[in-house]
Amino acid sequence: MGVITLENEFAVAVAPAKLFKAYCLEIDTLLPKILPEHIKSSEILEGNGGPGTIRKITFAEGKDLSYAKQKIEAINEENLTYSFSLIEASVWKDAVEKKKV
Repeated sequence: MGVITLENEFAVAVAPAKLFKAYCLEIDTLLPKILPEHIKSSEILEGNGGPGTIRKITFAEGKDLSYAKQKIEAINEENLTYSFSLIEASVWKDAVEKKKV
């Protein structure tokens, strides 16, 4: 298993709590609206939006990546932190070795 950690920090003219709510908690409805040329849909496949939830993002036609699945690991609204794992993606189908345990 490989681990990649990304951290983003950028200045915006929006309150942190409002940005967190939009970017992390309401992403399924907002993503296709704000990036329709890149994102076809975002949907919850399993769960209620909290930790353990599985989300599938389907990308627009013509992109190298057709879909990605994420598992939400943790959400902390008080500290405005959100953690997820990318558990499946179309680009990995032939590039990643799979082992049965």
